[in-house]
Order: sequence, then structure tokens, then C-alpha cells
Amino acid sequence: MNMWHCPRKLIAVCMLVFVMSFIVTGCSSRYQGPISDHFDGTYFYNIVPTTRKTLWDIIRWRWNSVDSKSWQAFRVEPTHVQPLRVHSGIKATFINHATVLVQQDKVNILTDPIWSERCSPVSFIGPKRYHPPALALEELPPIDIVIISHNHYDHLDLPTLVRLKKQFNPRFVVGLGNGKLLQAAGITKVNEVDWRQTLRISPSLTITGVPAQHWSTRTRFDVNRTLWLGYVLQGKQGTTFFAGDTGMGPHFEQIKQRFKHINLALLPIGAYLPRWFMADNHLSPKDALSAHQLIAADYSMAIHFRTFDLGDDGQYQAADELRALLSEKAEQVDGHFIIPRVGQQLKL
Repeated sequence: MNMWHCPRKLIAVCMLVFVMSFIVTGCSSRYQGPISDHFDGTYFYNIVPTTRKTLWDIIRWRWNSVDSKSWQAFRVEPTHVQPLRVHSGIKATFINHATVLVQQDKVNILTDPIWSERCSPVSFIGPKRYHPPALALEELPPIDIVIISHNHYDHLDLPTLVRLKKQFNPRFVVGLGNGKLLQAAGITKVNEVDWRQTLRISPSLTITGVPAQHWSTRTRFDVNRTLWLGYVLQGKQGTTFFAGDTGMGPHFEQIKQRFKHINLALLPIGAYLPRWFMADNHLSPKDALSAHQLIAADYSMAIHFRTFDLGDDGQYQAADELRALLSEKAEQVDGHFIIPRVGQQLKL
């Protein structure tokens, strides 16, 4: 082993153990409710059973991680969004990571919003961002709905949610068991939904929780005690699917069976290496392209890449791999798969 890498890896592992020990006493939630086809009375589980990753699995991954090309901070060109609600079609603005501003049916929706500098239980350690959000919180149009896919720190960022609550007082939609976490932070306008449960959010727009292949945890003692999910927004202006964070599974075919025509899909592509650790819960670029084809979306937009260094894949590796696949399989792929720059807007 290269002597330069030994101290770096030792420091990384020590930092990891420190953070994991810190969050033993951190905030967590636990769902209590009836048994279902994905809840055994104590724990939630996937359609396809997956093995829980232990702290030792995480340490083994980080110790043996492949050093990819160093990530570099980069600037973002200013993005402007009209402060009005979209009256026709669907408009999606890629802000960062899994955060997208979706505007349809006169409703403004944010997915998994994160404006913090780090996705971590503490502000001074943990994965840091490599570019600013495309929009400052103050530049957002009035936000009506915030949807949260699961409780990992890069998807449920409490400091951001508190700021959104103070600025817009939107409605927050979360998976089963996550409401208590928000309520403890002073956010009371919360709806919890289950897989396949539909909530009406405006006269013309509904939101349905849909299965995802993932897991949940914020402390060492709440693994899989709250629900992870994706969402389908269905209205007069079209249908938008937000996959959240997910690996491959039969849920994509199930979603296609229920929602016959998906106009826009937001699909994660990053933090996919190493596959032995990530495959159960994170799509690779190849998986994302397969998911795009399975659900037959008119347009898919790549998300969950290039903002935080969360896997062994390099800063541009996921986008480059997907771009190469799209070029190679151009004649076999229906619809369009967009790899957005930060701040790019897609109008349907």
C-alpha cells in the first residue's frame, strides 16, 4: 500500500468512527403501525431482500476504497426562476444533488432539499459540497410542497427544512415514521405517506408514494425503522416520477403498470461504486438507463451526482459513463435522458 494513502485512509476511518459514535445519541424516529408487505412490525424491508450494511462493512469499504481523481470545487452560472407558478406543462430545475424544483399544475415542489455545506449530523465534519446550489433559498419562488424520500443526511437536511419552513411554510411530505423528526425541529405541517398511498395536494395534483430499493438510518439504533420511498406527481399537466435514492428492483415495472405515461423521471446515477457495497441501494448509470427504459419515460433527468463525494466514483464518472451509454445505445433508447448542468432547466 502506498505510504501516502495509509495516513489518509486512517484519518478517514477515524473520522467515520467519530461521526458514527456521535450520532448514537442523535435525533431519530421509529415508526409504529400495522404489519404490511414491507413492514414486519419493527423494521421496513425492500421488495427484494437486502443485507444490512454494518459499521464494519463501512469501515472495510473506506479502508479499501479506490482513490479516484480528486474532486474539485467549481463555480455555477447564475440561474433565474420566475417567481410565479407554472400554468402549463412541467418545468424542472436541477439545483444540486437530489434537489430539483418541479413546477407543474400551478404548484411549486422541492425534492430532497439540501442547502447545507455538509451532509452530516455535525457542521464541521462529513461530506462537503463541491459547488453551490443553483439558487439561493432567497431566490426560490414560493414553495408549496417539499417531498423527502428518506432520512439519510444528504436527503433529509434538517437545517434546510427549518429555513424553508420559516421562509415559505410549505407542506412537507415524508415516508412513514419520519414526521416525528420534523416535528421535533418545529415543523408541524407534515404528512406521512406509505408506499402506494395517494395524497391530494391541490385540486388538480396528487402525490403517490411508490416503492424504492434502499434503506434508512440517522443513528446506530434506528436502521430501517422509518420508510424510504419515491413519489409520483400526477396532474392535468402531466406525470413526474421522483425516484429518490434507489437500487434496481421490480418496483420500476410496478410503477409503470400503475402510471401508464410518465412524462418526466428524476433518476439517481451517482455514488454507485464500489458495486459490492452500493448495488443494493444505488443505481449505476447503466441501471438508471435500464430504469428509464422500464418506465418508458418521455424524459429522464439525472440527479444525485457531482455535488457530494459519497462513493468511489469520480466527480464526473457517473455522467461520463451515462453519456457513453447513451451514445452507444442511441438507436435502442426511446425518449430522452438529460444529464443536466447545475441550474439547467427542462421544460416539457
